[in-house]
Amino acid sequence: MSEATNTPVPTDIVYDKESRTLTLSYEDGNSWNYSAEYLRVYSPSAEVRGHAPGDEVLQVGKEEVEIQRIEPVGRYAVSLVFDDKHDTGIYSWDWLYQLGKNMDSYWKDYLARLEAEGIERMTTSERLAT
Repeated sequence: MSEATNTPVPTDIVYDKESRTLTLSYEDGNSWNYSAEYLRVYSPSAEVRGHAPGDEVLQVGKEEVEIQRIEPVGRYAVSLVFDDKHDTGIYSWDWLYQLGKNMDSYWKDYLARLEAEGIERMTTSERLAT
């Protein structure tokens, strides 16, 4: 458990470059597969979340983003470096656990926000075909 919050700490962190999926297994038995896109659009950085409620910046065009590096940050977090040069988010164990636990609702919310803005998700090959 994270000493400050009682959040389970990951016991295993594995990135599959081919599927662009980060799998975290936790000491409480939970395990989630986080797509790089999901982690990128829910980055805890000020660039994404803003400095105050309502300042959030909707992330678009991240369908094919990849994680280039995973760097430990003390005993409480990791920093993810993405191939779109985003590297300012520190993903605490608390935040990652919340992202896993709420993945379905957070993803639906993200898709709804894209739809509300009239933005479609598509791969590079789909973009090139249009």
